[in-house]
Amino acid sequence: MAKKNILVVEDNHAILDVITLILESEAFNVSSLNNGNNFLSHVQEFGPDVVIMDIMLPDRDGRVLLKELKETASTKNIPVLMISARYHANNYVLDGISADDFMAKPFNIDELMDKIYALLKK
Repeated sequence: MAKKNILVVEDNHAILDVITLILESEAFNVSSLNNGNNFLSHVQEFGPDVVIMDIMLPDRDGRVLLKELKETASTKNIPVLMISARYHANNYVLDGISADDFMAKPFNIDELMDKIYALLKK
């Protein structure tokens, strides 16, 4: 089976490094961004099977990036797991657009992997 591609968008380098190491140890191809610059073009180049994205990024709101992703025909079906320390599953939705799943920080690694594998089955 071909390796799955996962894009991680997270500005906290410690969290980004941990998620990347875990995903690589599970044999995923991982690409990462620490801000919202060139998000859509990066998604189109990398072709992620799942996107893990923080809401609070230094330059853009992750919910705006999610909206752009879901409103673009070529990327609208990519499953997205939103993560946040400030928001929770009931208050992060923007303009009626929500991610495929949500997880609050800090999170459990096993829960993260369960959510990723569930999204890959969609």
